[in-house]
Amino acid sequence: MQVRRVAITGLGLISPYGGDMADFFTRLIAGESAVRHLLTDDLPRPLSTPFVSCLGFNAEAALGKPLALMMERFAQLGMAAAFQAWDQAGLPRRLEAGADPASRDQWGCIWGTALGGLAAHERGSRELWQKGRERLSPLSVVQGMNNAVNAHISIQLGLGGLSTSHTAACASSGIAIGEAFRRVRSGEADVMLTGGSDVCQSYGVVRAWEAMRVLAPGDAATSPMACRPFAADRAGLVLGEGGAALVLEAWDHAVARGATIHGEIVGYGTSCDHSHLVRPQRDGQVRAMRSALADGGLVPRDIHYVNAHGTATAEGDPVEMAALREVFADVAQELPVSATKSMHGHLLGAAGAIEAVVTALALREQAVPPTAHLAGRIDPACEGVDHVLQGRRGVPMQAALSSSFAFGGSNAVLAFRAPPR
Repeated sequence: MQVRRVAITGLGLISPYGGDMADFFTRLIAGESAVRHLLTDDLPRPLSTPFVSCLGFNAEAALGKPLALMMERFAQLGMAAAFQAWDQAGLPRRLEAGADPASRDQWGCIWGTALGGLAAHERGSRELWQKGRERLSPLSVVQGMNNAVNAHISIQLGLGGLSTSHTAACASSGIAIGEAFRRVRSGEADVMLTGGSDVCQSYGVVRAWEAMRVLAPGDAATSPMACRPFAADRAGLVLGEGGAALVLEAWDHAVARGATIHGEIVGYGTSCDHSHLVRPQRDGQVRAMRSALADGGLVPRDIHYVNAHGTATAEGDPVEMAALREVFADVAQELPVSATKSMHGHLLGAAGAIEAVVTALALREQAVPPTAHLAGRIDPACEGVDHVLQGRRGVPMQAALSSSFAFGGSNAVLAFRAPPR
C-alpha cells in the first residue's frame, strides 16, 4: 500500500461569534464564550437553556437562494464551511474550460453528523399533527437525509469518488476526518473534503438531553459561563450548532500546485469501549490515543497540546483525565490540555470537526486556547495535566491530539503536526 503524507490545505467553519476564521481563533485565545441563553416560543413549554447559535449566518448569502432552499440548516452550515475550506485551498469550484472532466473522479467527501436533517422530520411531524396538514414539502426527504451534506458537496464541486457520511454520536466527524485521512494517505484519493455539521436546537433533541440530566443550567446572566469542563462545580454540557470543514490533500500534490499548507494529519486512532452506552471507559480512550500516536509515529513526549473532548459532565471529565494520565505517564504534568467546548459548546456530530480546525489553527499559529471558566475551579479528580487557564501565544509546538469520545463507546483521536516554517 502506498503511504503518503497528508496536508491540510483548506480550513472552513461557521463561527458562533459571527466573524471570520481569524476572529474566531482570536476570541478563543482570549477565552471568550459564545454561549448565550436560548429562549424559544415552543409549545407546550418553551426551551430555556444555554446554547451556542450561529446567529450571524445567512444561508442565502453564503450559498445562493436556490441551493439554500434545497437544504435543512445542518446542510447549509456544512456546505458553507466546505465552500470556505475549498476556496482557501485555492481549488476552483468548477473545472476550468478544457480541464479533464475525469480529474476529480477519485476525489471525494466524507462527512460527519449525529442528527442530520432530523429537524426537517420534526418540523414535518408538527405540520401533520399540530396544524392538520395532509402532505409535506416534496423536499422533506432530501432535506432530512443524513448524507445531504456530502451529496451536495460532491455535486457542487464535481467530486466523483467516495461520498458518504458517518454517524457515531459525538465522534461522527472525528471518524469522518480520520477515514478521509486514510483515503489520501493510502493513495486512493489525492484530495478529500471532510468535516461535520449539526443543529441541536430541535425541540425533541433538547428535551431528550434535558431528560438525561446532563445539560448545564443557565439564564441570560449565567449562560456564558455555563460550560465548565474539569471544574469542581461543573454542571453539564451546552449544546450548539455549527459546521466545520477541512481539505485534505496528498502532500506532493499540494506542493506541486503551490498550495499553502496549514498543517498535517499524521495519525488516527479508534476504539470502542464495548462496555456501556453512555458511561465512558478509560481503557477504550487509552487505546484510541495510543493508536493515534502509533499511527503517526509519535511518542507521548512529542505531543505539545491536547484538545480534549471535555464536555463538563460529572462522569466524563474525570475518565478522560485518567486516560490522559495513563497515556502520558511521567510527562502528563507538563502536557497542555484544554477543552474549547467551554466556549463554542458541544456540536455533537460536528464537535470533532470544529475541534480539529481549532487544533490545526493552534499548531499553525503556535498558540494554545484555554479552557474557559476553569481558573480556581479545577476538580481534584481532573488534576495531573497542565490545564491551560489562559490563552498562550508564542508557544513552540510541533504535534497535537484532538479527541472525540462518544456515547455508544465510539472513540476517535486525530494526531496533527504543525506546518513547515
